[in-house]
Amino acid sequence: MAIKFFIQKDIPEEIQAEVCETISALGGRVEPKVPRVGFILVQPGTAEEERLRLCWSAPDRPERYFVPYTYVEACKVSGMLLKQIFVHEGQPIRMHIDSSIANVNVRATLSARIMHSGGDPTASAQSARVILADPNTEIFQHLVKTYQGEPDKYVESYLWVKKCIEKGQVIYTPVVYKNPGGRRPGEERTQFTEEDEQHLCNWIAAKIPYKETGGRTGNRLYQQLCEMASDPEYAWVTRHTWQSWRERYKKNATRLDVKIAEIVEEKKPALGEKGQYGYVRKPEEKPKRVRKKARNNAAASVNENGVPNGSAIVDAPHPVPAPPGMHAMETYSVPMPVPLPPMTGVMGPVGGPSDGFNPVVYQPPAPVFQHMSVPPPVPMDAETARRNAREEEMEDDEVEWQVREGHGPTPAWAKRKAEEDGDEPHKRQRISPSDQQGLTNGMHVIDQAVHDIAKEFRFLVEEVQEYYDKCGDPERTRNRFKRVREVINALKDEDEPTAA
Repeated sequence: MAIKFFIQKDIPEEIQAEVCETISALGGRVEPKVPRVGFILVQPGTAEEERLRLCWSAPDRPERYFVPYTYVEACKVSGMLLKQIFVHEGQPIRMHIDSSIANVNVRATLSARIMHSGGDPTASAQSARVILADPNTEIFQHLVKTYQGEPDKYVESYLWVKKCIEKGQVIYTPVVYKNPGGRRPGEERTQFTEEDEQHLCNWIAAKIPYKETGGRTGNRLYQQLCEMASDPEYAWVTRHTWQSWRERYKKNATRLDVKIAEIVEEKKPALGEKGQYGYVRKPEEKPKRVRKKARNNAAASVNENGVPNGSAIVDAPHPVPAPPGMHAMETYSVPMPVPLPPMTGVMGPVGGPSDGFNPVVYQPPAPVFQHMSVPPPVPMDAETARRNAREEEMEDDEVEWQVREGHGPTPAWAKRKAEEDGDEPHKRQRISPSDQQGLTNGMHVIDQAVHDIAKEFRFLVEEVQEYYDKCGDPERTRNRFKRVREVINALKDEDEPTAA
C-alpha cells in the first residue's frame, strides 16, 4: 500500500513540486488531507510547523509522523524508508548537541539524522532527554557524573545516533557492575540513633538493593554517602565518619538487612537501575579504523585514467582532514538530501567529512534551521487549534480510486448519480449485448442499413456507401438504388434481335 504524505502548504511551490515528483517516483502518494497513518512534511522552525503539530499531534495517532521535507530525499538516497525510532510516548525525543562537538559538519549531520528519524535536536541541556557529546573530552565525563543520578537523562557519544539507526531502535548505553572494593575496620565515635539507622538503610536500599550483588561492606559506598554532605537532604551524614557508617552496618548486618529488604520490597527497584552503587557506564567502543595497505608496484603511482596520483586531478573526492581539535567522522557516512534552493529557515545540504556524495564547504557555525522572522504566535491549546484547522483529516475508509473486486460492491466514484438515471432525450439508451447482436449483427446501425440496401438491389457495398456519405439519408439512398435497379432491368439486351 502506498505511503501517504501531507506537505506543509506554505513551503515554496518549486520545492513542493520536486518533493511530489520524488514521492510519486518512489511509489508514495501526496494527499490533500492529513492522513491518519503517514508523514506530515514540514519546514522546521516556522510558525506553520508549530501550528500543524498543535493541530494534528494526537496520542490516538501514533503512526502519524512529523518530519522535515528533506526526509523524502534522505529516504531516496539511503534506499529505504527511514524508521522513526527517536520517539518516546508519542513525542520526539529531545536531544542536545553539546559544544564539545565542535565540527560544524558533524553537528549538522547529527541534527539531520536525528530529525529524519523522528527526534528533536534543538533542546537545551536542561530540557533534553539525551545529551550528545564527544567521549574523548573531559566535558563528557563531567556530564556523565552530573546526570548519572537522573533516571530520565542520558549522556551519549555522538556516534550513538548512528548505532541506534543501524539497529532500528533506541538503546541507551548500559551500566555494568564494578567491584566496590575490600573491607577495613573502623570505630564508632557518636552514638547511633534509630533515625540514623533508618537513613542508613534507605541509602543502602537505593544504592545496593540486593545483597547478593555484594559491596555493602565496601569503603566506596560509605565514602560516597559522606560526599553528599553538601546536599541539605543529607545533612545527617555529618554525624558520623564514613568509617563509622560502614562499621554500623557491618556489625548489625543481619538486623539491618531485614529493614533494607522491607524498603526494597516497597519500592521494587530493578537490578542495575540508574543511580545504584557499583554500576557504571559501559566504556565507549572505539571505532575500528581500516588502514589501506601501500602498493609496492610501479603501476600504483598512476590511476586508471593515466593521471599520476597526487596531481590536481583526482579519481574521487576525499574528505578534507579536520583542523586540530575538530572531529572527523570516519565511520559516520550519512546519506543526506540533494541540494535545494537556499531559503531562510531551511537547512541546506549537509554531510560528514567522509561523505562521498555532495561534499559541502561550510561557513562559520550557524543554526541548522534558522527561524524565520515571523510575529510571535498567539498561545492556543490543541482543541482550539484543531477546530480552527485549515486542513481536513482523511477518514479510515477514504481511499481514492478503489477498484471493484469480483462481485463486490461498486466503488462510490463509479456509481452514477441519481439525477443522471432519469430519461433525457440527449442520452442514448443502453442496449444489452444480446439485443445489440439481434438488431445489428454486431455492426453499427448505419453500416447495417448500407449492407441491406446493397444486398437487396444487388449493388456493391462501396457504391451504396459512397452515395450515403453524400446525402446522409438511408431512405433516400434506398430509393435511389431502387430506381437505378428498375432502370437497369428495363434496358434491352443489345444482342436481342429487333422485330421486322
